[in-house]
Amino acid sequence: MAKKSKKSGGTPATDALTAAGVRFEPMEYEHHADATDFGAEVIRQTGLDPAVVFKTLVVSVGPRQLAVGVVPVAGRLDLKAIASALGVKKAEMADPKVAERSSGYVVGGVSPIGQRTPLPTVIDASAESLEIMYVSAGKRGLQLGIAPADLAAVTGATFAPIAR
Repeated sequence: MAKKSKKSGGTPATDALTAAGVRFEPMEYEHHADATDFGAEVIRQTGLDPAVVFKTLVVSVGPRQLAVGVVPVAGRLDLKAIASALGVKKAEMADPKVAERSSGYVVGGVSPIGQRTPLPTVIDASAESLEIMYVSAGKRGLQLGIAPADLAAVTGATFAPIAR
C-alpha cells in the first residue's frame, strides 16, 4: 500500500516545487520491476481514485519539437486535440528514448515538472475542477499531489480537452 512521505524524494520535480514554494503532497508506493502499465500500478498500489491520477506523455509536434500532455491514467491522449491546443498541424507520440533524453526521467516516471528541457505543456481540462491531482514526482514509485492551478503555473501549462 502507499505511504505518504514526509521527504520530498529529492527528484528534480520535487526540488523545483520546493524552490518555487509550491505546496505538494508526496506519495510513495511500491513499484514492481515487472510492471509495464505504470498508471494501473499507481492506482493499484495507492488506492487513489483514477480520476485524480494523471500520466505525463511526451509528443512530437514537428522536427525536433516536443510537447507534453497530462491526461487521466484511465484515459488516452487525443493526438488531434493536443495538436489543436498547441496550434500545430499534427502530434504523435514521441519515441520513449527521445522522451527520456528530453525530460531527464525514465518512462513510467516522467513528471511534467522539473524536466531537463522545459516543453510546452497541456493539461486535460478535466483536472481544472479538481482540488488535487496526482502526477509522477519524477521516478517510479513516487507520485505527488498538487493543485491543478499550481501545476499549470509551475509548468506554464494551459488547460484543454485533450483526453478521450
